[in-house]
Amino acid sequence: MHDIADLERRGVVGVFLASEVFADAARLQGAALGFPAPFVLVPHPVQDRTDAELRAAAEGAYAAVVAAVTAGGGAA
Repeated sequence: MHDIADLERRGVVGVFLASEVFADAARLQGAALGFPAPFVLVPHPVQDRTDAELRAAAEGAYAAVVAAVTAGGGAA
């Protein structure tokens, strides 16, 4: 979150991905930094997934990532 906030302040658009169980933590961290960074939630857990499962999760998140980068702000 700190990295995305720093990049955004420098004019670089960014978004971060987080496992869905960390949604509250992402919102709280953004609020603490005074920066509601755009983020996209992916299914939990991420570790122990096969390559095919990770590929499917990435494909499922793609549209939300594009939307977050182009529109900015909030969670997708």
